[in-house]
Amino acid sequence: MFAHTPNPPYYAVIFTSILSDDNQGYAETADLMVKLARQQPGFLGMESAREEVGITVSYWRTLDAIKAWKQQSDHAIAQQKGRESWYQDFSVRISKVEHEYRLNK
Repeated sequence: MFAHTPNPPYYAVIFTSILSDDNQGYAETADLMVKLARQQPGFLGMESAREEVGITVSYWRTLDAIKAWKQQSDHAIAQQKGRESWYQDFSVRISKVEHEYRLNK
């Protein structure tokens, strides 16, 4: 399901990752992070897919909202665990969405 975002501008955080073999507890923590992100001020929605490469795009009203989410205590702990064991590699990109269009059926 696609995120229902407002009219631009808003921001997208694009998190791309490859899991390591040592990813015990990852799925449960990922589910918790989704629940917590939805409670954060400025959160607009999220889309995610995982095969060999995982891609999660979260949408935010402002850069300050993104910064606050990055610093949220449970999220900070999950980030540390990801760096230490869950991810073989990852990338975070932050973009400003200036235009959007959809197929409307």
